[in-house]
Amino acid sequence: MPHDFFSAEPIARIEPTEFMAQLLAYRGLDVATLRVRHTVLLPLLPELESRLLRRLGSPVPQQQAVLRQALYNPTDLPFSLIASPMGAPMAVMLLEQLIALGARCFLYVGFCGALAPEYQIGDCFIPLQAIREEGTSYHYFPAEVVLTSSERCNMLLLTQATAKRLAVRQGTIWTTDAPYRETAQKIQRFQAAGVHAVDMEMAALFAVARYRHCEVAALLLVSDECYHPTWKPGFGAPRLRQACRDAVEVCITAATTMAAAR
Repeated sequence: MPHDFFSAEPIARIEPTEFMAQLLAYRGLDVATLRVRHTVLLPLLPELESRLLRRLGSPVPQQQAVLRQALYNPTDLPFSLIASPMGAPMAVMLLEQLIALGARCFLYVGFCGALAPEYQIGDCFIPLQAIREEGTSYHYFPAEVVLTSSERCNMLLLTQATAKRLAVRQGTIWTTDAPYRETAQKIQRFQAAGVHAVDMEMAALFAVARYRHCEVAALLLVSDECYHPTWKPGFGAPRLRQACRDAVEVCITAATTMAAAR
């Protein structure tokens, strides 16, 4: 059972700070060289990473010392940018390493599947709490703990989206490790419980943020509708492409505001 994963011991055999110290020394780097900023913007998909980099003027990447991902510190902006791997375990490894390097506020932008019929392809969603159906979060907190995103960061996201006249909803997300086992019965059960959407990372990211006393929030775009009798994907749809462009603008402004408000 997932709750058996949890250990109350506060110190792990491999702590992120110790791991990063060893890794940086091996590569001839140090924390000052990487210059990871307090606030980090993390696209969860290559398409969103590419859009962000183009919008930011193609900044020069720093050394690839954080999960071998390219780290960017855009000129004249106060946040760092790095692509997050998909899936809870790898996304958490990157988050832990960024925290070990000094970052404290994390804004994710990615896709989600809609469970609620009022959502359509390209709609914007801010997850407030997560149903935990992945394995990673149970190593940080027992099963009964409800994991939530940062209220402060959620408000900043909502404010920026509203300022740009984007319709955005908020609610509960279902995080699963098994996207190919989202069965009709499970979807109906989560719909009845008022769950808005499904993804693969949020519950685990919320767990790490709470455990490490950091802030995590996300702006997710509906890429597929899972509430029909058959799956309705929207990848490549014009409305989703426009939503990606809008989300990039919202997240840049929100990350800038988050960094300034630290």
